[in-house]
Amino acid sequence: MRIAILTNEYPPNVYGGAGVHVEYLSRELARLSEGRNSIRILCFGQQNIKASSMTVEGVAPPLQIFFRDERHQKLGDTLVRNIMMVGALHDADIIHCHTWYTHLAGCLLKQLLGAPLVVTTHSLEPHRPWKEEQLGAGYKVSSWLEKTTYENADGVIAVSSSMKKDVERVYGIEPRRVRVIYNGIDPAQYTPVRDNGLLEFYGIHPEKPYILFVGRITRQKGILHLIDAVKYLDAGIQVVLCAGLPDTEEIMKETEERVAAARSQTQNEIIWIPRFLPKEHIIRLYTSASIFVCPSIYEPFGLINLEAMACGTPVVASNVGGIPEVVADGETGVLVPLHPAGGSNIEPADSEEFAGNLASAVNSLLSSPERLHSMSLASRRRVEKVFSWESIARQTLDFYEHLLTGKA
Repeated sequence: MRIAILTNEYPPNVYGGAGVHVEYLSRELARLSEGRNSIRILCFGQQNIKASSMTVEGVAPPLQIFFRDERHQKLGDTLVRNIMMVGALHDADIIHCHTWYTHLAGCLLKQLLGAPLVVTTHSLEPHRPWKEEQLGAGYKVSSWLEKTTYENADGVIAVSSSMKKDVERVYGIEPRRVRVIYNGIDPAQYTPVRDNGLLEFYGIHPEKPYILFVGRITRQKGILHLIDAVKYLDAGIQVVLCAGLPDTEEIMKETEERVAAARSQTQNEIIWIPRFLPKEHIIRLYTSASIFVCPSIYEPFGLINLEAMACGTPVVASNVGGIPEVVADGETGVLVPLHPAGGSNIEPADSEEFAGNLASAVNSLLSSPERLHSMSLASRRRVEKVFSWESIARQTLDFYEHLLTGKA
């Protein structure tokens, strides 16, 4: 097979779970395809990588389209890159798109090359209404592109059973076109590594317990709810926030104000690292954390929880989306009900209650060292048993074959 993978994110330009997914999936596909299949990755950037079974080509726009609303600049840049992808790809047996950022190219190439179009569902635009703050009316365009692509896709890969139900319900996709293939993890890379020197470098006291958040500053990740929970935490708990890349200036300002308010309401130290850290640093922070906290209000899978679990760290997380398929409640962590407001509003109906429940789950686990230790061991075991990239890549190749031959 000649496999074409279209993506916004690819190393070194990775800022979210979709980019991590593409990085590891493509690597494993290339390993399994040696001598059989060729993989060509088109992505946003300046990448130029050539290997025996995989090539990676970054596309950078030769021109910039200026919009009256500056929030539309990213949309214009995306559309230009999509057209460049169409011009760059002349043959393929399978076209595999990741996120709406490449959906226009995928739809056009399906028509031009006559190849099956596969889409991996990392999230759905209708479930992310806060993106309008970032994209303005461009959010309507991204939503339209996504809807059109799902209607035209030959196959859809959902990263969780919850996401499969969502894509069938939101876009009316026939169940036969959707296959659940989980995200994965490399347990050889994400493995416990302790480094007290690194903790001290970031201002974390190695002898005190700390809870950890890692993620973008976006409403989806629920960081504001975690900050609101700080005042309910027991004394002696450090709170470490590895949070950067705000969606907008407004949410960055709101986060700064909430952190300042939280610091005035607690004696516990809040350590905010406002940037993305190297992978090897994040692994060390996961390892030493007593608990990883994922307060997301929308999470199709929750790869970040898998990373923490691989490092032997129990998780306190929202009971939403695909998270319950990753975090085994009571075994590898604790799931906290969100109770969304309803309709298109997926924020918690009572945000203060949700914040209090997050804190209660943390306090309960930290008061039981034996339970924490048991969850730490169970977390690592679950990762090794269920979420290997080799298994996920093989399932993906099987799906490609099914679409090309009609045989699973």
